[in-house]
Amino acid sequence: MTWRKDSALQDVYIVDLVGGYYDAGDNVKFNFPMAFSTTMHACLEYLKHALDAIRWAREYFLKATSIPGFVFAQVGDPYADHNCWERPEDMDTPRTAFAVSRDFPGSEVSAASSIVYSKYHLGYSTRLLQRAIKVFDFADKYRGSYNDIGETHRIHFYCDFSGYQDELVWGAAWLFKATKRPYYADYIDKNIHNLKNFAEFGWDSKDVGINVLVSKLLINSSSNSKPFILNNADKLVCSVLPESPSVLVSYCSGGLLFKPGGSNLQHATTISFLFLVYAGYLKQTNKEINCGGKVFASPKRLKQIARGQVDYILGSNPANMSYMVGYGAKYPERIHHCERRIILF
Repeated sequence: MTWRKDSALQDVYIVDLVGGYYDAGDNVKFNFPMAFSTTMHACLEYLKHALDAIRWAREYFLKATSIPGFVFAQVGDPYADHNCWERPEDMDTPRTAFAVSRDFPGSEVSAASSIVYSKYHLGYSTRLLQRAIKVFDFADKYRGSYNDIGETHRIHFYCDFSGYQDELVWGAAWLFKATKRPYYADYIDKNIHNLKNFAEFGWDSKDVGINVLVSKLLINSSSNSKPFILNNADKLVCSVLPESPSVLVSYCSGGLLFKPGGSNLQHATTISFLFLVYAGYLKQTNKEINCGGKVFASPKRLKQIARGQVDYILGSNPANMSYMVGYGAKYPERIHHCERRIILF
């Protein structure tokens, strides 16, 4: 199947795929990481600008899931795009769109798309929630990884290296939060033990986010998964706390959290976000985390770690430079994405 241009034609269907966000410095729309970014924005929906950003992406995802049995995963050819650096206004690369389907499933991108709708607003909340449920059901029924169809459909970027099980549980958790339906709580109970990674959270692996999110939902429940989830959420904290005997991350001399791999600030920002969220839950239950020996993590300590990371990113670092483009007096200019690497101290 090939759809061309941002308005796509296939058989009798005309699909408008205008909207959404390009990936970094590219002119390609990758729906898998875009859905994750939109979900993170949804956690800030009390901010007006966040509301506008969420709605822009959400309207795009409504379009991307508008044909029954198909979920669009990507717009644009990344190979052609990466060979041509140009502004979106000057773009002349192919706007081919790629979709997953019953025959070519992609549970991770389908489930990720469903989450965008579970944070909804008065006016079209019913439409959003119904679409979320429908797309989640599609992802769960037609299980398979879109990694496996990449060779045929040229989807080689943002492959799901952690498997699609975390996206399914992540989607069920948000739908349970939105609907309070026992079905989604039972789904989490039955599938949570498929998640083994307690220290990763990002567009690929949602495991840690699930543990923190679901821990709040289960505070007053008798769920069989509660001990497993709370234990993994606590293990995350102890793996990041610099004074913990089980710390798994490093810290630069200036104080920035560092993990192996590219795009390190994604780790610093997502872990900071989770620390702030989990600090609220710990305070609500008057709990501290025992990391071993005499090391205890209090809600105040979690907030201190998170604030230190944010302050570093915004300019409190040895280079006196903000790593958020457009913020502060000094920040990176003319950047593209990870090919333009910045040395952090």
